Amino acid sequence: MYELPEVETVRRELDRDLVGKKVKTAEATSMKVLGRYKNRKTFTSQLADMKIVGVERRGLHLAIGLDGELTLVVNLGSSGSLRRNANKDAIEQDTEVVITFTQHGQLRLIDAAGTAQMFVVDTDSLTDEIPSLDHQGLDLVEEPISWTEFGRALLQRDVKLKTLLTDDSFVVGIGNIYADEILFEAGLRHDRRSNSLSSQEIRRLHRALVGTLHDAIKYRGTSTPDRIFVDPFGVPGDFGVHLKVWGKHGQLSSRSRLPIQRVKFGGAWTYFCETQV
Repeated sequence: MYELPEVETVRRELDRDLVGKKVKTAEATSMKVLGRYKNRKTFTSQLADMKIVGVERRGLHLAIGLDGELTLVVNLGSSGSLRRNANKDAIEQDTEVVITFTQHGQLRLIDAAGTAQMFVVDTDSLTDEIPSLDHQGLDLVEEPISWTEFGRALLQRDVKLKTLLTDDSFVVGIGNIYADEILFEAGLRHDRRSNSLSSQEIRRLHRALVGTLHDAIKYRGTSTPDRIFVDPFGVPGDFGVHLKVWGKHGQLSSRSRLPIQRVKFGGAWTYFCETQV
């Protein structure tokens, strides 16, 4: 799945680019990303003549505000990509939805695997339509909190740190890549128990979590060969060159000059340095 920095990168680009634009037409090539609908017409008819008033991120969902108190919700899943195109641009293979504006081109959803979702809801019913939003954890990009507040939430759990970091009910939008980078920056092992941390370690973890997320957003997300990510203008995320441990098994750690280790944890590879305790 894409993680918070990738979804936030898309949100910021679309918010700068789409606000004020009016939808002329919407077309869907199949039902692959329209699982909430019985037919394509039911979806596309909701968008005609709508004006975009803002783009927010709710967890890992993009909430594109429309006039008339409606919201176009997009979940990119693990394979979806939103692209801005000129009307004359060739339609790429696996394009599922094309939204054409009265001016300035189109917004297209491309999804080869069909893991993305797109649907329209009443804005006031957003949480009812996406119940997981009511149970999501801390969003430290959207709502920063102090390290002491973070520590209180952390110490109430007795869970291995990587398991906790990748749990959306504790903190939003962190997967394997950023969890490994955060724990390296904090100098903490993936299998440390969350309630075993000292005040100094909590402070380091909070700083590493916030810093890593903001740096990843600054560099517009991470694109890897197994999980290619591009922004709405087709530009790949550039944080990959700044990764310090993830995917670097056998390379020398920048901290210890010893080879970076990896182990299977929770069904996926976890990368770490011997200095993490």
